Formats: sequence, structure tokens, C-alpha cells
Amino acid sequence: MILVIDTSASRWFVAVIGDDGTGRTLVESTDRPDLARVYKDAGRPSKVAVATGPGSFTGLRVGVSFGVGLAMGLRIPIVPLPSLDLQAARSTVPATAVLEAGRGRAYYQAPGGRPMHGDPADVPASRALVGNVGVKTEAALVAAGHRFVPPAELRDFAAAAAIVLESAREVSYGSVEITYMQSFSAKR
Repeated sequence: MILVIDTSASRWFVAVIGDDGTGRTLVESTDRPDLARVYKDAGRPSKVAVATGPGSFTGLRVGVSFGVGLAMGLRIPIVPLPSLDLQAARSTVPATAVLEAGRGRAYYQAPGGRPMHGDPADVPASRALVGNVGVKTEAALVAAGHRFVPPAELRDFAAAAAIVLESAREVSYGSVEITYMQSFSAKR
């Protein structure tokens, strides 16, 4: 079984994917679940997969640190998963994936494109959106002319993770890299 952890945005997800590729979502919560307790309830995994960004600076550090530490402690493989790919895989139709970037901005990736960062007006409006954004960011995206994929056309997190895992590769513990798309500097 593969334990999949995504703490890249305001809603955290944890799922387990069986050897047959089917899975179940254990956690979908904005309440910051106790990952150690979720792991204990899930059972011993044969692999750990973690969302590596872009996304929340602190959230990514929590999920990746927990996942890498668990994988190292159990001596099992670690698999990095791009956060926007996980969101895109939730849609059953081609959609632009979006994640909360803070300060009214979003991380986004159009189908076949590369991850970008910008204001709601910067996000291409040619396709519906799928993703994990806060209420204010969602309202700003809708006000900018965007629409979201209807819930009936969304997969649950476990099914999306199983799709992304099909092309994901194991890496060494020390080479798991978090994707940060913003830099911060003090104003002088």
C-alpha cells in the first residue's frame, strides 16, 4: 500500500492506494489532521508519496518532512508528486489546476503547460479550473471570469493520486525537493 500525503494548500489530503491501484481517501480536511495518528490508522505502507509543491510554504514542509521521515524510518521508498498534477488529475475533463498562493494569488497549470504563479486575471480562462483554493481566492477567480469544474466531474483525491502515481518515480530521500515559486525579501 502507498500512503499519499498532500499538505500543499488549505485542505489537507491523505489517501492509501492498494497494490491494485485502487484507493481510498482517509483525510480531506482544513483542520490539520494529526499525520502520525492517520498513519497508525492506515497501517504500514510499502511506499510513501508526498505532494512537493507548489503550495503553502509551511504546509509543504510539514507533509514532506513527515513523509520523508516516515519513509526513512521504515526504510521504504519515497515518491514526490507535483501538487498541481494531483489537482489536475481530480478532473475527469481537461482543466487548469489551481492552488492557493496567498495574498489573492494562485499557482496554476494549464493542461500541457508548466506551473505558473499570478493574479486571478493571469490564469488562462480557456478551460474550467480544478483545485484547492481558499474562499476569497475562489471568489476572486470567479470574479475574473473563471469557472470551476462541476463537482460531478471530479474524482476523489485517492483516485487522482493513483493516476499521478502511474508516472511518478521513486527518488532517494535526500533528493526530494519542494517547489517554491515565490521568493521573499525585505524591503529597504
